[in-house]
Amino acid sequence: MAQFDLQQVLEALVDPVRRSIVTQLDAAGEDIACGGFDMAVSKSTATHHFKVLREAGLIRQYYVGTSRMNALRRAEMDEAFPGLLDALTTRRATSSRT
Repeated sequence: MAQFDLQQVLEALVDPVRRSIVTQLDAAGEDIACGGFDMAVSKSTATHHFKVLREAGLIRQYYVGTSRMNALRRAEMDEAFPGLLDALTTRRATSSRT
């Protein structure tokens, strides 16, 4: 099992754009190309956010042709920090209903 740094994971998730990336991946239930996310940031800023998430271990990236795909590492995160992603995605779902 990969080792994760809780501080680094939490710092990655504190940013609303990065939380949105994680919640969009979770809701999709499949991998998403970098250009397939709903984000109101420049391409270079998006690249930075993907890097922070990747370095924290929350996502993995790989290429399919020329598309850079993003996969949520849910199973690994759930094993390392049980309930963390559930709390994040549940809170977002709850807050959008109010």
